[in-house]
Amino acid sequence: MTTERTAVRREDAFDVSAVAGWLGDEVGITGTPSVEQYRGGASNLTYLLGYPDGSLILRRPPTGAKARGAHDMVREYTVQHRLKPAFSYVPEMIALCTDENVIGSQFYVMERVPGVIPRANLPEGYMLSRDDAGELASVFVDRFVDLHRVDPDEVGLSELGRGDGYVARQLRGWTDRYRNALTPGAPDFGAITSWLERLQPPDVDSCVIHNDFRFDNLVLDESLTKVRAVLDWEMSTVGDPLMDVACALAYWVQADDPPGMLALRKQPTHLPGMPTRADVFEYYCLRMDLSPDAWPFYEVFGTFRLAVILQQIYYRYHLGQTSNPDFAGFGATVEYLHGRCHEILSHA
Repeated sequence: MTTERTAVRREDAFDVSAVAGWLGDEVGITGTPSVEQYRGGASNLTYLLGYPDGSLILRRPPTGAKARGAHDMVREYTVQHRLKPAFSYVPEMIALCTDENVIGSQFYVMERVPGVIPRANLPEGYMLSRDDAGELASVFVDRFVDLHRVDPDEVGLSELGRGDGYVARQLRGWTDRYRNALTPGAPDFGAITSWLERLQPPDVDSCVIHNDFRFDNLVLDESLTKVRAVLDWEMSTVGDPLMDVACALAYWVQADDPPGMLALRKQPTHLPGMPTRADVFEYYCLRMDLSPDAWPFYEVFGTFRLAVILQQIYYRYHLGQTSNPDFAGFGATVEYLHGRCHEILSHA
């Protein structure tokens, strides 16, 4: 039901006939589909394949990228294929193509789950009452809990994990990424990372985590209170569930947040009836029988991680590797998030 599709950009085009022939050979789907491209996504590319009797979704790496590492189609497909029996909100995988001769990269095809994908604002004609907004927030957490209760061993995904120490590895990794993306005038997060290192809690568990669990990666039904599917499993792995929640809540902008935070809002978490970040964290911990006492650490980490992501993008803009004008203000946003981290610390 989302309409954020467009004609395929010239640089992202592929041989549709080759895909049609491959799908015919692999799974018996006949005919040549129409193709549209989804607008969103700064990483892997997503297309709608339209057939007379229904539609499918094709995912592939960005043009020019190798289908490995950060754009590993085999990994992304395998995670969803193995997770589907234990977590029904994963779309059904249809077929994986590892032959790069077909369209110049690996790709996979999955079912299209119809519904509403909430962005910064609800689609035209949709609204949420205060009670419905609260119910949607609870459903958001409930699906998060369902995912984190999946045993990686039982679904064949334990090889994604690296054992104990996930929290420490994440902190080191994001600290290094920030140092490697510094631009003139970029704020010094040294005091923040030192605080995080001192207060870092041990891993609370090791489970399948999504790493980008947000409303705009969910497909909702028309009531906007039930989840039909969870999308974008590119960064999923096995790790600490509270770190997954920390990453999700970094995007949870409240109605009473200061203007700097409100400017970052990309999902409808500001609506009347939506809980605060702290309330969401507390409800999640209640469902998972965990203590919410370390919330300041996770809030600071999530905010710092978001700052690193934006700094990495701004670094590419600064070097002229991308000319997207939307990225020009990311340096100022990183500066704001730096101050935000210190503000949280002052009340911790």
